[in-house]
Amino acid sequence: MHDRVSAPQAGHIPVLLDRVLSLLAPAVESVPPGRDPVYVDATLGLGGHAEAMLQAHPRLRLIGLDRDPSALERSARRLERFAERITLVHAVYDELPRVLADLGEPHADAVLFDLGVSSPQLDEGERGFAYSYDAPLDMRMDPTQSLTAAEVVNGYPAEELARILREYGEERYARRIAAAIERERAREPLRSTARLAELVRAAIPAATRRTGGNPAKRTFQALRIEVNGELTIWRRALPAALDALPVGGRVVVLSYHSLEDRITKRVLAEHSTDTTPPGLPVPLPDRQPRFRLLTRGAELPTDEEIAANPRAASVRLRAAERIREPVTGPGGTA
Repeated sequence: MHDRVSAPQAGHIPVLLDRVLSLLAPAVESVPPGRDPVYVDATLGLGGHAEAMLQAHPRLRLIGLDRDPSALERSARRLERFAERITLVHAVYDELPRVLADLGEPHADAVLFDLGVSSPQLDEGERGFAYSYDAPLDMRMDPTQSLTAAEVVNGYPAEELARILREYGEERYARRIAAAIERERAREPLRSTARLAELVRAAIPAATRRTGGNPAKRTFQALRIEVNGELTIWRRALPAALDALPVGGRVVVLSYHSLEDRITKRVLAEHSTDTTPPGLPVPLPDRQPRFRLLTRGAELPTDEEIAANPRAASVRLRAAERIREPVTGPGGTA
């Protein structure tokens, strides 16, 4: 969700906008007359990609999901002129099948996931996502959920904290940081982003602090992923989205760190590979790939894109198209 908003809105620019539009257009344009194409923006944010899709495709119907109520409010204002063609839903993106069912939609012709933390969440210091502001340790994308970063930092055992920092933040010094947090919280609970950032800085060797940007970056990323269950949700969400696509339907994923991209790569590979056991004379119908990859590996932003939108620097784009319905019946899969 590294947002997604055209220049007139507070300088926010949708990431890889032209490429996203070109990849999703065939799925939308192939829908025959008599049925309006359905586009699901599963991480709506400020609605930049959604606005561009609605402008480009006059028949398009948007279903916009976001777990952040403030993002839905902003998008509703931005997309007001398309009100008759949009449905905005407060939901996490792994709830896509339920949302479609509730709306009576059997398919989503095009789906976009723009993962990670959104620009407003970073820019609103009080949300506690950024180490550059002093704010309460919150980090909830959905403020209606209960778990906060303060509860993780002050309540998790040191071993579990170290695991989260190592796995989700890819932090070399996870054990040192977790031990420092454990010592500090024994004196007084950690409540502020500035205090946590300084604690992380002090726990990391001085030579390491001098390179690689703010030393708290990886810790804050790990805590944010844990608080919001991002990787667990993503492992459910992408397969569910693929299942929702009809033949000709397409999905585009924008990832911002290697953990998200690794899951994306694995899931798309599983769905686009012939799994007929070796040695059989003919491919098995139920083992044929149901999808084809639309990108060779992960596509990266150009230098021009990064210059215009620095938050696009770490993006990795992958996309796929459904080419076959699942085989059902004897010997097939549902």
